[in-house]
Amino acid sequence: MIKTKDMILASLFAAITFIMGFVKIPLPFSPVPITGQTFAVMLAGGLLNPTSAFLSLFIFDLLGAIGIPVFSGLTGGLNVLVGPTGGYILSWPFAAFLISLTLKNKKANFINIFISYLLFAIIFVYILGVTQLSFVTGMPFKKAILVGALPFIPGDLIKAFIASYLTLKLKPVIKSNEKRQG
Repeated sequence: MIKTKDMILASLFAAITFIMGFVKIPLPFSPVPITGQTFAVMLAGGLLNPTSAFLSLFIFDLLGAIGIPVFSGLTGGLNVLVGPTGGYILSWPFAAFLISLTLKNKKANFINIFISYLLFAIIFVYILGVTQLSFVTGMPFKKAILVGALPFIPGDLIKAFIASYLTLKLKPVIKSNEKRQG
């Protein structure tokens, strides 16, 4: 049974993911824009329990799937999820879940958090995203990597670095709040 607090946190991170979609930088050579949404995926995974982390991004994806314009550029609908960027978006609930699950029983230090973000919010998301990008557009997988992953690595590493720092600072606050509430 999911607690009310966890439902509220999942909803909050779904909203944060939407807000981070306003950070959008289109690239002229790629159908995949730079957005702040992967930053929200990292934080959801780093700060929430595995179930809440998954639900936060699943709710986000579900809202977008039914047509609510929550995806970057205020888009929504199944056409986005089956389009060139859909693999990235559909990977997010699983990425957040895997991050949270990985960090759940590990000592909270910068390196563990950063590696978890690197493995799941970057590499895992790229694998699913690039695969769908290649499939939907018909571009060769190698080219899909060149336009759908490589240009994003520097920015995603910066996001992972900042998100790791914020996770270290915010996680104790969330935990102490949980202890106070029961």
